[in-house]
Amino acid sequence: MKSITIKGSERESVGKVATKALRNAGMVPCVLYGGDQPVHFAAEAKSFKNLVYTPNVHTVVIELAGAKYEAILQDIQFDPVSDRILHIDFYQLHADKEITMDVPVKVVGSAKGVLAGGVLRLNQRKLKVRALPANLPDFVEANVTNLEMGNKLYITSLETPNFKLLHADNTVVAQVRISRAALKAAQEAAKAEKTAAKGKKK
Repeated sequence: MKSITIKGSERESVGKVATKALRNAGMVPCVLYGGDQPVHFAAEAKSFKNLVYTPNVHTVVIELAGAKYEAILQDIQFDPVSDRILHIDFYQLHADKEITMDVPVKVVGSAKGVLAGGVLRLNQRKLKVRALPANLPDFVEANVTNLEMGNKLYITSLETPNFKLLHADNTVVAQVRISRAALKAAQEAAKAEKTAAKGKKK
């Protein structure tokens, strides 16, 4: 999985006054969990742009006064009015410990049912994955090539090298539905066939 580096500085004070001052200065207060004890730090709001405002997922390298921590974003709080970032929680990664995170689904191939006039519906845009940090995928590939009209792609059909998917076996990842136009055409064809059959009987 790709990584983004966030450079910050440890916070000496974590009170409300100090936190407000940080935000007014364009900084975001953060906490890193998962180590021996929580690490409170702050970083410039603009440094989170490629981490937060993207459909992709990344691990994070947090640099604090020479120390480096590999982590993932665990929780984020936004201002309900301005939508600016108020606070971020990170969780430290350890090479020998599995981690769980949501990873986007990437559709691959052209479904046969779509080529026949159907509509592809992606039921799951993200899937919960569990793996060692080194094995975390950038995305989970969903190959829809063999999906005919009305077919569904279940989670059990996905390839999961070096990671686990934490979903029930009957979870539908994608499906091909008959489009309104195709349904109307099928109904009209059936109607015409019925009318023709009645004509022959006469």
